[in-house]
Amino acid sequence: MIEPFIFLDPPYVPVSEYADFKRYTKEQFSVQDHKNLASEVHRLYELGCYVIVTNSDHPLVQELYKDFSLKIVDTRRSISSKASSRKSKDIIVTAFPPDLSLSTSVPILSEQVSKFPPTRFMGSKNKLLPQIWAAVSQFQFHSVLDLFSGSGAVSYMFKAMGKSVTSNDYMAMATTFSKAMIENNHTTLDLSIAHQLMKKKHASDHFVQTRFHGLYYSDEDNDFIDTLRLNIWQLSDPYQRAIAMTALIRACIKKRPRGIFTYTGYRYDDGRRDLKIPFSQQFLEAVDSINASIFDNGEKNSALHGDALSIPASSPDLVYIDPPYYSPFSDNEYVRRYHFVEGLARDWKGVDIQEHTKTKKFKSYPTPFSSRTGAASAFDQVFSKYRNSILLVSYSSNSLPTRDEMLALLKKYKQHTMVIPIDYTYSFGNQKSAKTHRYNVQEYLFLGY
Repeated sequence: MIEPFIFLDPPYVPVSEYADFKRYTKEQFSVQDHKNLASEVHRLYELGCYVIVTNSDHPLVQELYKDFSLKIVDTRRSISSKASSRKSKDIIVTAFPPDLSLSTSVPILSEQVSKFPPTRFMGSKNKLLPQIWAAVSQFQFHSVLDLFSGSGAVSYMFKAMGKSVTSNDYMAMATTFSKAMIENNHTTLDLSIAHQLMKKKHASDHFVQTRFHGLYYSDEDNDFIDTLRLNIWQLSDPYQRAIAMTALIRACIKKRPRGIFTYTGYRYDDGRRDLKIPFSQQFLEAVDSINASIFDNGEKNSALHGDALSIPASSPDLVYIDPPYYSPFSDNEYVRRYHFVEGLARDWKGVDIQEHTKTKKFKSYPTPFSSRTGAASAFDQVFSKYRNSILLVSYSSNSLPTRDEMLALLKKYKQHTMVIPIDYTYSFGNQKSAKTHRYNVQEYLFLGY
């Protein structure tokens, strides 16, 4: 994507006649006019435009554009009443945002990043990791808080880049992922133990087999899920338990057409391999890929399960914020899409299954990000809470708050702000109408520092 290039050559600030702008030009370009122009340059820069401004070398100009690159050059005027005054100095202001669309400008990620198990999880930023790293690699930082970790891909990337990572999410399944692959530096789940988990050792409670009969999987698969979940909860090692539960959740998602639980039956079965291989094979392959992803980055990392607005205050160097996007055009309700596997992660403790619904979902967790006014207020609270940290926000161009509104919120707490637009296509549509193309959008990275 090519951003606009803008050249501005306003009436110059008069070096010798600064006190009387009316004597300078017919346009009467005042001090306030120059200040207004500088504000517009800042706005264009934050929108991703490339801007060059020329002006005289004057303290006012240097102050107005101090946030950008300033180059002072000797100039010679062709017209002047005095030959001695034909020599002067000009300033060239270059306000160029980093061009993250060019592969040559994107810093190289560690090879370890590629070992994160691929996922179909809605909202995963796995494809945007190079741009996310490029946006923050210009800063010196050590500790990172991933406030809405989701699939864990971004937390894993920061861990692979040697950072001390705190990974948080309001969903238990996401915290389970982070427990297994972010907080965990050493523990793996031996495949011999994984095989034992697939064998019946206790009398089954038949919870999945009875509550979800005929909805998502065959009777045989439901029985297998019950056996696994009961055995997993018997594991004493918390990291082995997290690995096994992560593997079971991944197997359930892969064995489900479209990977979601908002419908029943198999009408979206496209014959892919994941839907054909046995559940046991899916589980063992997931254990193997998770084991391969585990590594020690030499730092203390942690996985939290809490609401973003109420987790204990801390002062991380950088906070990455990727909340559920609010849009009037799409459905971004994670609990509704993943209620079955979220139930697995919680063992359905503390949830109220809505028996009257066809999908047997449970009530979604309350979140302020589910409405326009709520999202704006929630962002404001998060930005205020972490005002002393570098802030990086992922958000979509078809979501609210808008780009300008988000920048205005950031400006309340950050001296420098910018937005990096990235052309992006979601891996699967989340639109209410298949006739729309709103999942071909721009992903915004808002940066405040």
